[in-house]
Amino acid sequence: MKRRLLGTTLWVAAVVVAGPTLAQPSYPIPFDSERGVFSFADQIERSLPAVVRVTTLNRAASGTGAAREIAGGSGVIINAADGIVITNHHVVEGGNTFRVDLIDGRSFDAQLLGADDATDVAVLQIVGTGLTQVEIADSERLRTGDLVFAVGHPLGLDQTLTMGVVSGLGRSGIGDAIEDYIQTDAAVNSGNSGGPLLDSAGRLVGINTAILSGSLGGGNDGLAFAVPSRILLAVADQLRENGQVQRGRIGVTMGSLTAERARLLGAPIIRGAVIEDVAPGSPADRAGLQRNDIIIRIGNRTVEGSGAVTSAVGIARPGEQLDLVYLRNGAEQRTTVIVEATAPTTVQIAATGESGQAFGAGFRSMRATDRAPEGVEAGALITFVEPGSVAAASGLMAGDVVVRVNTTDIATADDLAKEFRDNPDGVQMVVARGAERLPISLRPT
Repeated sequence: MKRRLLGTTLWVAAVVVAGPTLAQPSYPIPFDSERGVFSFADQIERSLPAVVRVTTLNRAASGTGAAREIAGGSGVIINAADGIVITNHHVVEGGNTFRVDLIDGRSFDAQLLGADDATDVAVLQIVGTGLTQVEIADSERLRTGDLVFAVGHPLGLDQTLTMGVVSGLGRSGIGDAIEDYIQTDAAVNSGNSGGPLLDSAGRLVGINTAILSGSLGGGNDGLAFAVPSRILLAVADQLRENGQVQRGRIGVTMGSLTAERARLLGAPIIRGAVIEDVAPGSPADRAGLQRNDIIIRIGNRTVEGSGAVTSAVGIARPGEQLDLVYLRNGAEQRTTVIVEATAPTTVQIAATGESGQAFGAGFRSMRATDRAPEGVEAGALITFVEPGSVAAASGLMAGDVVVRVNTTDIATADDLAKEFRDNPDGVQMVVARGAERLPISLRPT
């Protein structure tokens, strides 16, 4: 649909002063002829009433005394009729009472419909009239270099707008379990969390979630990350329906393809997701995927790194079909993976007894080629942890080595599998992580 910009549009023609003759494209730039300035105000202002301040409080169980404010951030209304507000999980975490303040001065008590730690998305609901909702755009159509605007309540200020560009797409490794972030250099600070990232037409493309900072105190260094609308809408739908996300699995450990790894694998590309391990009997195993396969496309979406695969699986519902394109020994191949429900207490052991899975984590016996944690000679290596699983909630991480369960020393995957079978209600483990020895409790909910 053709969008008409409010105000006057100024058309600027490129001028070639030397070199070969080129076609002369023209570009529309929003221009306010009354004031004589270039401005995106008309595009952005219609979305600002949908941006809210979120305050998280904790009231004593007895109900006596004033509620104590424990966190604050921002949010955005995506459905005015139902009063649905999207924000971050970390903004509402630990609270039992929530307040939403609008730009027009009204304040509402909010109900928490659900929150998902793996994607850092939460859904609140308010009851009120005259609410404004933001228009939503498809984040899949974003390109590096697009103008974007971050809106929120940073550092206790009133509603604040900052501008930047899309610095990158498909970013991962920032800290959450499911990551496929939009990176931007728009100024984002504490208090912006949960607020919208808007495109130059004023449409929601993501919610601001995290920053990377080398500054003392964690200030803005131009490295901000937002959950794309593709992910947040899928998660919000499930939170509204079920109060939680019913997440599937395919049973692989992924790593992002690097130039060095591409050379070792003889790959003709340096972008993609490398399969590090495949859980026996898993959907990936049944689809024929193998270690060192490089996934380059899911459906029509190009895979830049492991985060793209993790997010696609992480927001897929059990039974959903994912069409994959991958490289094996340089040759392009295709397969279909059927996402299945996570069965956290199921233990599956390969015929060799060298690998298995339980509580949403994959494990195998350590190999001579593995980089062992300091002081560890044997154990069960954790190869993957499914987002949203019991293992993920416990703090278990890929790369951990299980060295003890309850009072039993663990030397192989078979040892660990036996302990899981013998203790279906959960186990107390000791894992080696670098030079540390950490207690981990796995208890199915």
